[in-house]
Amino acid sequence: MTTLSRIRIGSAPDSWGVWFPDDPRQVPWRRFLDEVAEAGYDWIELGPYGYLPSDPAVLRAETDRRGLKVSAGTVFTGLHHGPDVWDATWEHVAGVAALAQAMGAGHLVVIPAFWRDDKTGQVLEDRTLTAGQWRDLTEQTERLAREVRERYGLRTVVHPHADTHIDTEENVTRFLDATDGDLVSLCLDTGHYAYCGGDSVRLIETYGERVGYLHLKQVDPEVLAAVREEELPFGPAVARGVMCEPPGGVPALEPVLAAAGKLDVDLFAIVEQDMYPCPPDRPLPIAERTRRFLRSCGA
Repeated sequence: MTTLSRIRIGSAPDSWGVWFPDDPRQVPWRRFLDEVAEAGYDWIELGPYGYLPSDPAVLRAETDRRGLKVSAGTVFTGLHHGPDVWDATWEHVAGVAALAQAMGAGHLVVIPAFWRDDKTGQVLEDRTLTAGQWRDLTEQTERLAREVRERYGLRTVVHPHADTHIDTEENVTRFLDATDGDLVSLCLDTGHYAYCGGDSVRLIETYGERVGYLHLKQVDPEVLAAVREEELPFGPAVARGVMCEPPGGVPALEPVLAAAGKLDVDLFAIVEQDMYPCPPDRPLPIAERTRRFLRSCGA
């Protein structure tokens, strides 16, 4: 039996064109909070640390009066570099995790480092990890997940992402097979997984017990074909509109939600439509239409 009653829908600063803690091209944080509530969402993510107030008392007052709750914080990591990057990584993670915990969130979304600059396309390192780097990636991710759980009570969900080393079906399944399911779960981003050629429904059906969090997103297949042909980095691909408003792209979200519903577990499904940069008046109407569409899917 499929039930979507245990799937909690939210949105994120990303859907308002927010990628950085401070950028004049982004909407102010108060406007984001006003509009995400107006669009009908109850849950939000913190977005880039420093965009929303980092003082829990201030942020709680602002979210409470808008009827909003926080589902997760997000960090970028380069754990395939091994123990040498641990101290710097943990310093960043601890701040985000502490704020997420204080806001009552239960998850920390961990995104791997880019192998090429997401704006300029400059190749920063080999796109293929060595066996030793894979070992460092999996061992250090487990270490991070253990520390985050013990110190902050958060569940670590790793987010496969375009232009990172955890991207394609092959790399995602290799990562899952090499990590402890009791420590490390997956944040399945349907758009990024499709961007990299993966099938979200098949992944849920195969590794359902490892899926701990969802990002709902679609890609425009025509734009994606051009992006692949031109080998565009992720930032310019987004600026070209590779991530599109549902239900106009792939994957179809109805079967993804149905597959997730069959797991019969509590799951967040956070809408993320990458739109950086975008005009300030663009996000709200899209967010409202997307929320109506997801309600039509039963979510």
